[in-house]
Amino acid sequence: MRGFYQVKQNIRPSVKFKLKAKMIVLISILIVGIFIIFALFLQNFIEDTMEDQIGKRALSVAASVANMPALKEAFQAENPASIIQDIVDPIQQETDAEFIVVGNTESIRYSHPNQESIGRKMVGDDNERALQNGESYVSVEEGSLGLSIRGKAPVYSDDGEIIGVVSVGFLNDDIQKVIADRNHSLWITLSLIILLGVLGAIYISHYIKKLLSDMEPEEIAHLMIEKEAILQSAHEGIIAVNNNSQITMMNAAAQKLLFKQRVGEEDYSGRPIQDIIPSLNIQDFLDNSRSFYDREAILGETVVLINQTPMYNDEMIIGTVLTFREKTELEGVIHELSRIKQYANTQRAQTHEFSNKLYTILGLLQLNQNQEAIEFIKKESKLRQKWQRFLTDNIADPLIHAILQGKFNQANELGVHMSIHPDSQLSYRFSEEEKDVLLTALGNLIENAIEAVKDQDPNERNVSILFTDMGEDVLVEVEDSGSGVAASNIPRIFEQGFSTKSGTHRGIGLALTYQAVQRIGGQLILEEGDLGGACFIMILPKKGEDADA
Repeated sequence: MRGFYQVKQNIRPSVKFKLKAKMIVLISILIVGIFIIFALFLQNFIEDTMEDQIGKRALSVAASVANMPALKEAFQAENPASIIQDIVDPIQQETDAEFIVVGNTESIRYSHPNQESIGRKMVGDDNERALQNGESYVSVEEGSLGLSIRGKAPVYSDDGEIIGVVSVGFLNDDIQKVIADRNHSLWITLSLIILLGVLGAIYISHYIKKLLSDMEPEEIAHLMIEKEAILQSAHEGIIAVNNNSQITMMNAAAQKLLFKQRVGEEDYSGRPIQDIIPSLNIQDFLDNSRSFYDREAILGETVVLINQTPMYNDEMIIGTVLTFREKTELEGVIHELSRIKQYANTQRAQTHEFSNKLYTILGLLQLNQNQEAIEFIKKESKLRQKWQRFLTDNIADPLIHAILQGKFNQANELGVHMSIHPDSQLSYRFSEEEKDVLLTALGNLIENAIEAVKDQDPNERNVSILFTDMGEDVLVEVEDSGSGVAASNIPRIFEQGFSTKSGTHRGIGLALTYQAVQRIGGQLILEEGDLGGACFIMILPKKGEDADA
């Protein structure tokens, strides 16, 4: 950028840590911290899930073996071990179980992977629940082969008597190996994600530094202080304007010249430059990259000489800088003209409704109708207070209150008489979803009603609203005195893209309202209203809590 930007400081403030390095470190720490916490949680979750699944698997195999008819018959043989071992060996191989042990009511083994252990008592002392209570369960105990997760199931005879127990186990060491393998894959994946996150942090920090013209925050702050000091110490007024002809900066000299005092940034920031200098077409100079010097203009009540110089960034115009000084020789000559222009600028900033009311009061006072002016002011004040009091007393939700107040102001500005039925009441406490739908629907329906009547005769611009939460539903009616909806258009009135109005981007609001109302189980109905126009009835079922509860 030429001009201001080319005054890039030769002496930069000392910076202990560069912004780029700080961003990379902080973002990386955040990413690593989040993923380590997530990994530890996921690792613990995987371990618990694996152990739970293996326990259920062991229990399922034990129950299946215990219910085998061949196994039950083997218990009746003279030497059950010789038969049972042959039954469970294939099952053990197929299920990858570390062991399938079948024992009698005395916990004497009839089968075991180690042939020498057959005939000996089962180890672990965890058979009581199966043998005494007939329960099927999972236990973790130290056995002859080591610590294992076991599924226990009782064996019943045909008479329903417990005659033995089946124990299916998976060694804890084997389970931990499987968990370790999965955790290894998890940590590798998360490490790659962390690496990508760090690379992303490097890219983001580089991009932000590029946006900041490779300057550190301390340098930017220092430059801003210097720039502010230079601007405020200058005796000439300085105004910066962007490409949209909006004011972005104004120094103290300009503020005193324009407003006779120092003002806040909100009083001028974003304001069109034409509001201050109506005779100056800045946009024309911006479009043609032209400058001018010592041009006469009127600022407030002062005649000034203005200089204009475009601002550039990478050979692209991003705005312009205006500098001006008083031309005191002409102040007395054009004092009255300046006052008129200032008054006109102030009036343009007021809303249409306020201007009309002000002119009405001014007219009454000029005619010496002081009492009528007072009555008019009281009437306007009473109307607004009445409306405000009615909304406060009859509507519990502040957002619904606010949208109705805003629409009332909009209607007044357009000369539309908007009324609410005196029996209207809305104390129901809406859920967040219901409230969003109601606000959307009210805004669109009232907006459509106002548009439908704003071109009518001033005495026929009426919009009526009724709402009530008595009964099981919330009922809202919005009616207008417009021309209504033709019968041929009624079937398509809620279709997206369909509209009876001219222009582009129409047919959206009513369709969205219809979809939103249907989404929460409500209805939106079009009828012919008593005022002669359209009457939209919205019915919303109550699902939340009542406001009086």
